[in-house]
Amino acid sequence: MIDVRVPDEQEGTKAIVRAWLKQIGDAVAENDPLVEIETDKVTQEVSAPAAGVLSEIVLDTDAEAVPGALLGRISTDDVAATEVAPKAEAAPSVAERAVARPAPLSGDQETRLSPSVRRACLQHGIDPSRIAGTGRNGRITREDVDRLVASATVVSVGEPATAQPRQFSAQDIPHDRMRTTIAENMVRAVSEAPHVTAVFEADFSAIAAHKAALAAKGKKLSYTAYIVKAVGEAMAVAPAINGRWEKDRIAISPTIDVGVATALGEKGLVVPVVKDVASLSLEQVGAKLEDLTRRARDGKLERTDVSGGSFTISNHGVSGSLLAAPIILHQGQAAILGVGKLEKRVIVREVDGQDAILIRPMAYVTLTIDHRVVDGHQTNAWLTRFVEIIETWPSA
Repeated sequence: MIDVRVPDEQEGTKAIVRAWLKQIGDAVAENDPLVEIETDKVTQEVSAPAAGVLSEIVLDTDAEAVPGALLGRISTDDVAATEVAPKAEAAPSVAERAVARPAPLSGDQETRLSPSVRRACLQHGIDPSRIAGTGRNGRITREDVDRLVASATVVSVGEPATAQPRQFSAQDIPHDRMRTTIAENMVRAVSEAPHVTAVFEADFSAIAAHKAALAAKGKKLSYTAYIVKAVGEAMAVAPAINGRWEKDRIAISPTIDVGVATALGEKGLVVPVVKDVASLSLEQVGAKLEDLTRRARDGKLERTDVSGGSFTISNHGVSGSLLAAPIILHQGQAAILGVGKLEKRVIVREVDGQDAILIRPMAYVTLTIDHRVVDGHQTNAWLTRFVEIIETWPSA
């Protein structure tokens, strides 16, 4: 027997078994996708560690998957692989009672459905033609399938209907697993860490000029790339901002690993991490950000892409927000930077010894800290240095 276990690296996020891709008695080849594990950030396939027959499922769908926990077992005995007893007829699932089992998917349907959606439809006996897709161009998403399964009515033939169907209005949005996990993390974060937020504002004129000069040379960078780089430089004045609370000490991260919150529309958000920012040039930061953002929106991030962050940026201004105080979600971090909408505002500055009224591209920046780790003077020192870097960015 070969054990199939949950991967060890979970980075403190709760994981659950989303779906088994094989059933007891199914033959599997080495490295065949065997089971899907889902956290609040990514869905990961666990592959078969050896060829054989899936002989036991220990953690079934929706069970919590603790790192290292036993998921199931594979029999590698040649005799067992060819003489597995027929499986007992399983009781109909929720979706099977609500929706008739379809014929095999046609070739056209196969090409339109993602592998995850196709497996879910086959597993639950759902005809995809009955699902109204909410993805791009009406494409069926995994959340569409999960929503149908969750709202199905449990009524067995010959049994009284003891439970009424769950009623939804056209405006209701049933919880998916990502939304539920995000909610749990939010509650945990504010109950464990005392949050305090400081607000500064920054003049982005110097960065706008530098960005325009690079664009004229054919090099395009986002404002976020400058913000990430400035974060790396500002850490020198208050290293504890790049630390975390431990029972016996404040642990300072040896590298500055910056997570950048990336919205996924109605699906919530993920936080891919730019590792060791201090060792990267501005252009390298920009390239890594572009790659991570593209793969996040395509659902192709790896576990290592979203783990190990020591600090987080929420650039909420891209969606129009002027001011916000983001929550520190990651237990291994002490602070999160919020950057509001960049807009032209009238400000007063001293020019040649005289007060002058100027129009400048301004943004509010906030630093929310875990008050167990740092105090107000460190928070303000960090923000002062961060704003100074933004406002004195050298010419291109």
